[in-house]
Amino acid sequence: MTAEAVPGSGTAPPPTPQRAGAFAPLRNRLFAVLWAATVLGNIGTFMRDVASAWLVLDLSGSPATVALIQAAGSLPIFLLAIPAGVLSDILDRRRMLIVIQIGLGCVSLALLLQAAAGTASVMSIVGLTFLGGIGAALMAPVWQSIVPELVPRSELKGAVALNSLGINISRAIGPAAGGAILTAFGAAVTYGVDLLTYVAVIIALFWWKRQPDARDELSEQFGGALRAGLRYARASRELHRVFLRAGLFFACASALWALLPIVASKILGGGPGFYGLLLGAVGAGAIGGAVLLPRVRDRVGQDGLMLGASVITALVMVFLALAPPRWAAIPILLVAGAAWIAVLTTLNATTQSILPNWVRGRGLALYLTVFNGALTAGSLAWGALAEAIGVPATLWAGAAGLLLVAAVVHRVRLPAGEADLMPSNHWPEPLTAEPIRGDRGPVMITIEYRIATEDQDRFLAALHRVAEERRRDGAYAWGVSQDSGDPERVLEWFFVESWAEHQRQHRRVSRADADLQEEARAFHRGTEPPAVAHFLAFDRHRGEAS
Repeated sequence: MTAEAVPGSGTAPPPTPQRAGAFAPLRNRLFAVLWAATVLGNIGTFMRDVASAWLVLDLSGSPATVALIQAAGSLPIFLLAIPAGVLSDILDRRRMLIVIQIGLGCVSLALLLQAAAGTASVMSIVGLTFLGGIGAALMAPVWQSIVPELVPRSELKGAVALNSLGINISRAIGPAAGGAILTAFGAAVTYGVDLLTYVAVIIALFWWKRQPDARDELSEQFGGALRAGLRYARASRELHRVFLRAGLFFACASALWALLPIVASKILGGGPGFYGLLLGAVGAGAIGGAVLLPRVRDRVGQDGLMLGASVITALVMVFLALAPPRWAAIPILLVAGAAWIAVLTTLNATTQSILPNWVRGRGLALYLTVFNGALTAGSLAWGALAEAIGVPATLWAGAAGLLLVAAVVHRVRLPAGEADLMPSNHWPEPLTAEPIRGDRGPVMITIEYRIATEDQDRFLAALHRVAEERRRDGAYAWGVSQDSGDPERVLEWFFVESWAEHQRQHRRVSRADADLQEEARAFHRGTEPPAVAHFLAFDRHRGEAS
């Protein structure tokens, strides 16, 4: 593996809600069981990777071949994140997780059998590692998508922080345990222990009695779901802000992680053991940061947290560029780990909170693509720059870039993520003269308002907020027009690609979207509500001779 309270009514003020602690989500039994299973599964994965890297090194003796193992495991995550997000939104998430876990278990079983029989080769290990990477790529958006189903909305950010904490716990335990078992019992036993962790995760998923997703004639298919997800992301200004903040931060901060092995060896004069100690310090700092995160977030807010983490990361790079004593690098990497998990948790939780359930997997997949793309591109760029100007100067450049980015984008506030995204179901079903095929389209929907001249500027401002919602939920074109002969007659229109997609649009409108529509509708004058009409494209072959 690799995953509000509503104010009361009356005269007395509602009680002030208590701040949820860092471990509050673990009071929820379902979340606690699945979280523990995730940690166990990730420990097994890290053990498997240690055994595979060691086997390849034994077979080839080439560092480049060992690096190929890393690429085989990470490349599928970048390539398949978006298709995986689509699948997580159109398939039953629990069943999908079970199938993926079974597939990953089969990969570990194949590695076990090869190691036990002595038939393992470099290419077979690389190929099986690539299959494991495909499983990890398919699972990442699905596992993150189920978190809002497991905890109350008020504990969502804490649950995301605990997921990040779990990965760091696994990273601290897995490689060490894998190395110990590998030394004592060999690769086959190491793969066997990994296989047992998948069994434990599958048992936990079967124990989870999730209500299956309803399927009907409006359930999305892959191609349409992919277009709908990309259309949603293109229209969502809130997602744009998250992607901007994430892309710029990770592109700059990647200098630290890309150059850390060289810093450990060339600048600080350490060996492989010292480098492992530095990585352990990052993991320990992340664990401590996850524990303190709720208290710090309450004090400074999520934008203050992002600013502080950016400044801390930049100072860490400057400190390392100055070639400090080796002992001093360890506490500074502890601080870097805390800053890193603060950013990861804040961006991930914000993305979770602004996505409705119908598109959550696709939105998270796009976030993961931005995250991995910025890290990969940044690492390559900083590596090339270090070749040209040296590692210390590159660290200084990365720190300067990160401080500049932090100062500029701090004004681009992250979304609060407090809107009610539950479906409103307030649109009435459209009247039809006869049954309409779901694939017939495109469909033009018009809403006719009567707006007094003095209200039109305020109405248009409200209607443009509605336009963003229309596009997010399925419209590929939108506009507003005024009758030349009757200036108070205003027509809003938008196009949807098919009749079925417009019916899905009915289901997607959230309660927060309904409030936006009501703001615009409040300017309408007249005894009757705004008139809504649906226009269908003629069937392609209608009127042709038979």
